[in-house]
Amino acid sequence: MGTKVGLWIDHREAHIMAITDKNEELGLVISKVEKQPRRDEDSRHAGPYEAMQVQADDSRQRARTGHLNTYYDSIIASIHNAESILVFGPGEAKDELVKRILGTDLGKRVEAVEAADRMTDHQIASKIREHFAEKNAARNVN
Repeated sequence: MGTKVGLWIDHREAHIMAITDKNEELGLVISKVEKQPRRDEDSRHAGPYEAMQVQADDSRQRARTGHLNTYYDSIIASIHNAESILVFGPGEAKDELVKRILGTDLGKRVEAVEAADRMTDHQIASKIREHFAEKNAARNVN
């Protein structure tokens, strides 16, 4: 059995578990991405030069996209030796990551993409173990 990787991801962090014949390894990649920036409720009362004090929306979005790209690239680098990959998590991050993975040679190794709420490390590890145990059982039946 080669390395099987499961990862839970959102825009703030990715919990990555690699399973081999000999061991399991759980890792964490933290994103430098902040939540979507918003203007303060009282910013319109800040005075006549408020527009000059707040960064333009498009430049904030470009910066956020750049941070996300770096985040996704570091995740892809950490799973480069995976034989099969399970990606799950809430929101859009999982789909954005998979889209990036599909652009690499890892694309053929993505087995499943699933929606999942916030989970503890124990729940994440359990879900990954169950997924790959079911895949192995299905292969052994055939």
